[in-house]
Formats: sequence, C-alpha cells, structure tokens
Amino acid sequence: MSNVTFLSGENIPLEMHKVRMVQKINLLPIEKRLQCMKEAGFNTFLLKNRDVFLDMLTDSGVNAMSENQYAAMMQADDSYAGSETFYRLESTLQDIFGMKYFLPTHQGRACENIIAQTMVKPGTTALMNFHFTTTKAHITLMGGNVEEIISDEGLKIQSNALFKGDVDICKLNEAITRLGKEKIAFMRIEAGTNLVGGQPVSMSNMREVSRICRENGIPLVYDASLLSDNLYFIKVRDKKYKNIDIKEITREIASLMDVVYFSARKLGSARGGGMLLSDEKLFLKMRELVPLFEGFLTYGGMSVREMEAMTVGMQETLDIDVISQTPIFVEALCNELLSKGIPVVTPPGGLGCHVDATQFCSHIPQTQYRAGALAAATFIASGVRGMERGTMSEQRNDDGSEQFSEMELLRLAVPKRVFTLSQVKYTADRIAWLFNNRHLIGGLEFTEEPKVLRFFFGRLKPIGNWTHELIEQFRKDFGDSL
Repeated sequence: MSNVTFLSGENIPLEMHKVRMVQKINLLPIEKRLQCMKEAGFNTFLLKNRDVFLDMLTDSGVNAMSENQYAAMMQADDSYAGSETFYRLESTLQDIFGMKYFLPTHQGRACENIIAQTMVKPGTTALMNFHFTTTKAHITLMGGNVEEIISDEGLKIQSNALFKGDVDICKLNEAITRLGKEKIAFMRIEAGTNLVGGQPVSMSNMREVSRICRENGIPLVYDASLLSDNLYFIKVRDKKYKNIDIKEITREIASLMDVVYFSARKLGSARGGGMLLSDEKLFLKMRELVPLFEGFLTYGGMSVREMEAMTVGMQETLDIDVISQTPIFVEALCNELLSKGIPVVTPPGGLGCHVDATQFCSHIPQTQYRAGALAAATFIASGVRGMERGTMSEQRNDDGSEQFSEMELLRLAVPKRVFTLSQVKYTADRIAWLFNNRHLIGGLEFTEEPKVLRFFFGRLKPIGNWTHELIEQFRKDFGDSL
C-alpha cells in the first residue's frame, strides 16, 4: 500500500491495482445455504464452490494472478527434460534467495514429504515454532515427533507483540539439552505461522535460532509459503529494515537456513512448489526422491505454464505494493470486527483474519468442535466460507482421545487481489449479526472421521436443532434479504 492519507482521517486500504477480469459469484438464500451445508457434512472443505458467495477458506492457489503472469504462461517450453521454463524459474529463485540448488515439486506438502523421508528417523523430534497440519502428518508417518517451542505471546489471542511467531530461545535450548542434538531431526521455522493467526517471525529471532542450530549441527528448515506477508511485517514493524530492499531482506533470511521450501500456491500466486538448498550432500539425497514422487527434475509435477507464472510471481514478491495487499485487507477486516466487539487475534497477521471461537462460542464444549461449528454457522448466515483452525484440525492421540487445540479459530483468509472492500464489510456485518445471536449456535459431532487429516474430508452433523433456530432468527431480522 502506498503512503496515502485520506482527508476524512479514515485508514482505508487502497488497492494498488485495477481489476480487468471478473468472475461472477452467487449469493444463495439462507435456506439453500443450510441445505448445502448438510450435503457437505458440515465441513466447509466439502462445499461446492458454486454454492459459495465469498470463498475465504484459504489463500492457497486462489490468489489473483497478474497480467504479466498470464502473459508469461504463453512462452512455456513443454519439453519433458531440460525445459527452458525450468531454467528461467531456477535462475530467478537462485537470484532471489541466493541459494545454489533448487528442486521443483507440485506443491508445498510434497516438499514436506521429501524433507520427512530424508531427515526424519523413528524416535527423532522435529522442533518448530508451530506445526502445520500436513507437516506434522508427514513427520509422524515417518515415526517422528513434533514439539512446538513458540513464544508464549504466540498463543495469546490479544497481544501487543509484533512478532508472535518467534521461537522461544529458552525452550529451544532446553529441548536440545533434554532430547540431545542427535535426536533432533531438524528445527523448522514457519513464516507467518498459519495455525496461530498468520503471525510473523522477526529477523533477530531467526538469526539467533540459526546460530544455535549451527553450533549444535541441527539442520534449520524454513517454510517460506507465507514469506511475502512476513517480509511485509519485517519491513513495516522492524525499524532496522524500514529502508532495506525486500530482496536484501529475503536473502538475509535464506542465508540463515539450510533448507527453504514453499508452496507457490501461496508464495508467488501460482500452482506449484519447490525447495532451495545450499548443501550439496543434502540436495543429492533429496534429488533422488523427486522423480519417484513428483516427476522429472525439470518440472517436478508442475505444468510448465504454472512454472512460468511462478517465475513472474516470485519476482513480484519483491514489490511492496504486491506483498502489502493481504496484510492491509486482513487488518481492515480485523478492525471492522473489533469495532463491533468481536474477538479476533491481534495484532492482525497475514493470511487472514482469525476469529476467536473460544470467546465467540464459549457455551460450546471443545469436544463439540466450536471452531468448526462457527465456520458452519458463518456460511449459513452469510455464504462466506471460512476454515476451522482448531481441534478438528488436530488428529486424535494413539489411545483415541482428543488432542485439543491450544487455539480455536475461524480463519477468514484474504487471498491477494480477490475481494473488494464492500465484500470485506459485508463479511464483518454478517459475523456481527452472528455474534449477537451466538447463543443459537450449537456444537457438531463426527459421523465419518478419517484417522489422518480429518478436517479435509471428515463429515459431521449438528447436535440438536440449532441450524433451524438460526435461520428463524435470520428471517426475523433480515426478512427476504439474502
């Protein structure tokens, strides 16, 4: 966002782009939305997109691409091996990150699979500021464990800490002493920690974690999927970097890491992924797995057209007007909700606005998936599809008991350059109505529960008749309005 002051004094996010292509969306009547929710098993992942008004499920693969990205797709080299498309992408990534080796994959979780297969042995532990669902699943499938060592501020809903994703250095040192460095598979830092509100990690914290890891011979892995948001926050929240070029900040981060991986569905606004490394031995070990799981080394399971779009998208990540788009809209949505007394994670992070379901639905037991219930109720009340980021997103313990999430959040993702300010205000308005009628929201229970990643394709049902009571109140307040 450019430095623009409005005469009114309002802090209005100003889009530094113009819209030249549009996609029609539909807002179904509330009764139809309930029917759609029933058919989806009260899991927003299973809704059909044609039934969704505003899709705030994720920013993965749904960011709007630029005209230059679309133009670049037309010059793709379709060669199975040795494609010029690959070498353009490789060269761009080497230039941005300053790391020698690049391996392409079809998306970020494919990188996690290769990292886990290469670096995790049974009984070892991966330390991280906070886990992500698929990362944890890959590690546990290889017989490893995950231990989170995020700062205490990171688990607070309301906070003034500017970098809530930071690793707790005391916890890191304690874990190394307790576990033994030979039992630590790797240390992972996730930029813009997804499950705790898209909160950034400071450069000073990354520098200290890198120093400790290198002193102990522990590989340091960086999930850069949400790097663009983290770059923005370093630029605007750390005075030392106010006048530092974004590319220089990116290279400094990469210089601290042994492995940098990313989902280009988030970073670069294209569909693909990849890993960058500086160590040749580790590169050669990982390289063997790419043809087995992904495809040949010069496409890695990606369409060459997507690779061309990724090349341009990565270059655009160095533009402050591009990387500011999501954070300023997230902040606008958070501020709208806060002004109406609705509890959200603060300070606003990247990726999306995160509503605190624990305060919003305090009457719903955690065993009844309060964040999932809030996601379902939000769709019924508004047609807005958000994502549960709470206990549903965990997996059960070995004894069958629930692994309760430390935070119960409804994530309302804000993909880059997709929504208008009026749509943001509509979302806030309907959630405000839901907050005023939150006593009507009830819990959920599973009717079909997969063992792994149940939040993706598990099915649930409401406990009681609360969905119909919600519709009755909606019609009383809004009449025939959609």
